[in-house]
Amino acid sequence: MNRTFVIFVLLALTLSACGSSPSIWGIPLTPTPDSTNPVAPLFDPFAVQDDPIIFPTSTPPSLVEAGASQVPLPDNAYPLITPTYTPSNNSAPFLYYAQSGDMLSAVASRFGVKENEILSDADLTRTTLLDPGTLLIIPNQITEPTTPDIQILPDAEIVFSLTSADFDIKSFVEEQGGYLSKFRDYLGSTGWIEGYDAIERLAIENSINPRLILGLLEYESRWVRGQPVDLLHTDFPMGFNDYHYKGMTVQLVWAINHMSIAYYGWRAGTLTHLDFPDGTKLRIDPRLNAGTVAIQYLFSRLHNQSQWAQIINPDSGFAAMYGEMFGDPWARADTIGPLFPAALNQPQLVLPFEPNVQWNLTGGPHNGWGQLNPNIYGQSHSVFSAIDFAPPTEKGGCDATDTWVVAAAPGLVVRSENAAVMVDLDGDGYEQTGWNLLYMHLATKDRVPAGTWLEVNDRIGHASCEGGVSTGTHLHFARKYNGEWVTADGPIPFIMNGWRVVAGDAPYKGKLVRGEEEVIADLQGQAWSSIVRDKDE
Repeated sequence: MNRTFVIFVLLALTLSACGSSPSIWGIPLTPTPDSTNPVAPLFDPFAVQDDPIIFPTSTPPSLVEAGASQVPLPDNAYPLITPTYTPSNNSAPFLYYAQSGDMLSAVASRFGVKENEILSDADLTRTTLLDPGTLLIIPNQITEPTTPDIQILPDAEIVFSLTSADFDIKSFVEEQGGYLSKFRDYLGSTGWIEGYDAIERLAIENSINPRLILGLLEYESRWVRGQPVDLLHTDFPMGFNDYHYKGMTVQLVWAINHMSIAYYGWRAGTLTHLDFPDGTKLRIDPRLNAGTVAIQYLFSRLHNQSQWAQIINPDSGFAAMYGEMFGDPWARADTIGPLFPAALNQPQLVLPFEPNVQWNLTGGPHNGWGQLNPNIYGQSHSVFSAIDFAPPTEKGGCDATDTWVVAAAPGLVVRSENAAVMVDLDGDGYEQTGWNLLYMHLATKDRVPAGTWLEVNDRIGHASCEGGVSTGTHLHFARKYNGEWVTADGPIPFIMNGWRVVAGDAPYKGKLVRGEEEVIADLQGQAWSSIVRDKDE
């Protein structure tokens, strides 16, 4: 099949990507609302904003400067018992069994070895994910202190997996009768929202397990089963004392972003150490699962190493409290099996627009959801699961378009709200299972309703700037599997009509490759980013 080229510069297509709205340093400097003076929050916690928010100063994600992490815990706090551990520096090699989601390059990075130094009876030349349970013999070259080799939570309790399908957030919160059960948050354009509704929306849109969100809120501030431990934790329930993040919902956004960076950074092998507010540092034990690393990382941003050691103590810390609240998380995870089964491949996809209609690749791989500040988070650890396509428009910017976004694969629309359409490809009605496709920034007009079954090329809606802070009309397109965002350029390639997504050296950079053909991502939609589906594709 021949590709049709349209060689001209789209002067009307400008910066069609998710980005910051006009404001000082990328944020509107407005006061935080209260019940008597409801105004817009500093940023919309439910907005998809891939371009980072830049704050006027780089605020390190710790509380030492503000003193907030040093607030004494109440008398009923969980006991502080210092766990003992030593660095793994034996001469014997590690016998490591691959975990769900492992890829060889990431495993090598975690253990500090080269890929060709890892031995196995399995075929390690494949570029796919390692099959869970594959035995790897890895040289022991780690000589520095490491975190304990103690798993805190399974991966299925971190992401929005099937373990959350039967969990009623509202009923649980009301049964606990704590501060959260009566709490309402004001979120600018969203207006007032019940606390449990905010938890649910954060869980669904960020693809984070709602039990985890509630567990963190309870551990840090006692919001779920009691009352805030002090005034600081009333305004900053996660304990992160930064006025940009005042309020429950934005505090949880901060926590979710940190956990996502750690979870997906561990998946990719880009995160290997923890840095604590007290200046100390630990290497992450390479045998841990991504879910445990996410928890360890988040608490390392909030607490000094001595406090952190008590928090990750399985007998008296966060895991113990989590089990009291929700039962055995490992038993729930066992019932659904590994998040990534052996030999997993992406189903066949087509480009999400109609044949013979020109679009442009305006964004290479970048974060699938959320708002990231590189001064705080560091883009190297972000999960780059999404790409952006933009149609030509008459005036550019956020101009409306009648051009259609279409279904890239058959499936059931399980969610159609807030400019997002989520399509469940296995059709079981659960966003937490199997392959799901996110079509984001779809205009309200003509958007397909939830409950619709789609076939390939069925019309879904029109690209727009709705649903977040966008600098131009475009489609934000990403994949999930079993509730986990899937990296666009990784061991499960993102392929549409034979075009494979290739990441660049920075967010939004990259290209589509098919044989000798290339389409280069460009925010301004210049000629080299042009792509047209052939009529027979």
